[in-house]
Amino acid sequence: MLERPISKAGWTRVRFDQIATQINDRVDNPAEAGVERYVGLEHLDPDSLHIRRWGEPTDVESTKLRFQPGDIIFGKRRVYQRKVAVADFEGICSAHAMVLRAKSDAVLPEFLPFFMQSDMFMERALSISVGSLSPTINWKTLAAEEFLLPPLPAQARLVEIFLSTVRYSESLFKLARKAEALFIALAENLLNSPSIPKLKLSEVVDYASDGPFGSKLKTEHYSASGVRVIRLNNIAPNIFLNDDKAYIPLSYFHTDLERYEVRPGDIVIAGLGDDEIPPGRSCVVPTDLGPSINKADCFCLRVNSRMDARYLSFFLNSPMGLSQSKEFSQGTTRIRLNLENIKRFNVPVPNGYEQVEIVEKLDDAYSAWTGVLERVAKASELQKFMVNSQLSMQQ
Repeated sequence: MLERPISKAGWTRVRFDQIATQINDRVDNPAEAGVERYVGLEHLDPDSLHIRRWGEPTDVESTKLRFQPGDIIFGKRRVYQRKVAVADFEGICSAHAMVLRAKSDAVLPEFLPFFMQSDMFMERALSISVGSLSPTINWKTLAAEEFLLPPLPAQARLVEIFLSTVRYSESLFKLARKAEALFIALAENLLNSPSIPKLKLSEVVDYASDGPFGSKLKTEHYSASGVRVIRLNNIAPNIFLNDDKAYIPLSYFHTDLERYEVRPGDIVIAGLGDDEIPPGRSCVVPTDLGPSINKADCFCLRVNSRMDARYLSFFLNSPMGLSQSKEFSQGTTRIRLNLENIKRFNVPVPNGYEQVEIVEKLDDAYSAWTGVLERVAKASELQKFMVNSQLSMQQ
C-alpha cells in the first residue's frame, strides 16, 4: 500500500554544498591506484543506486577519481541518463562523474542518493548543464543550487519507504540476471559450435547500405509524415524501438532516396556509439513499419537464401558478434563501424532448417529474459513514483 506524502512541515532550504561534499581525490595513473575496480559511466545503470558492473584500473589510462564505500558516484555528463549510484567498495571512477559524500549533520547518507534520483533534482541538474554534444555539470554551479530538505526524522522515515521498493526491484533484477545468463549460455552453445561452417557476412547478404550521406538527408528534409527514417534510437539488441519517429516526404523519397529503401525483414545495425553504448547492436525491421530508409549511421543488410534474418540478428548481438564489432570499431569518444568491415565478419552458417530451430530456441530464452526485464522496469517505475510522490514540491 502506498504511503501518503509526508508532511512538509519543518522542511528547510539548503544549498547543495551544505548537504554534500565533492571528493576530488585524483588518480593520475589508474594502474597504480592500489584498487581492483574501475567504474565508468558505462557501468552505471539509469535509475539504479547499485553498481553491478565494473572494469579494471589497467583498462584505462587518463586521470580518474578515487571513491570510498558509501560515496555517491553521480554522472555529471549527460545528466538526462540519470546515473546515480552508491559505492559499496573502494575503487576509481571516470572523471565524467562526481564523487559526492553526504554531510551527515544535515542529511542522512542513506537519504541523499534517493533525493538525487528524484525528478526534481534531475531536472534542476539538467537545467544547469552546459554544452550541446555532451552537456555537463560543474561542481560550483551545483553547489550553489538551493533545495528544500526534510528534517532528519522525516528523512529516516522516507528511507524506510524507499528501501522497501529497492528490495523488491533487486529480487527481480537477480532473477533477470539468471535469465540473461541462461540466454547467453544457450546462444554460445548454439552459435559457436566448431562443427558449423563459417562464411564472411558479405556472402550471406544481397544488399548492404550505409544510407544517404551529407546533404542528401538533413534535418531540413524532415516532415511530419511520409517515409520513415530509421535512426540510432530505433535500434536495440534484437528489438526495434518505435518511440523515436522521424519522416521525410514521400515525394523527396521517390525523387532522391528510393535506392536507400529499407524493407520489412531487413536488418539494421548501429554503426555509431561511444564508451557507454558501443556500436554493433542490431535488429530486424518489423513488417508493419511501412516504407522507410536508414540514416547514414545505421547500416541496412538484406540477407540472401543462405541466411535467416532473425538468426543473423541473434548472432550479431551475441558475444561472438559483438566482439567482432569491437575489433573493427575505430575512435575513442565517438566509436564507429564502417560497412566494409561489417561485411568481413565471420558468421557461422548452419543449414536453413537448423537456423530456424536455433532461432526458436533463442526466441524462447530471449522472451523469458525480456519478460523479467519488463517486470524490473515496472518495479523501477514504482520506485521512481514513490520517490517523486514523497519529494515533489515547489523548490
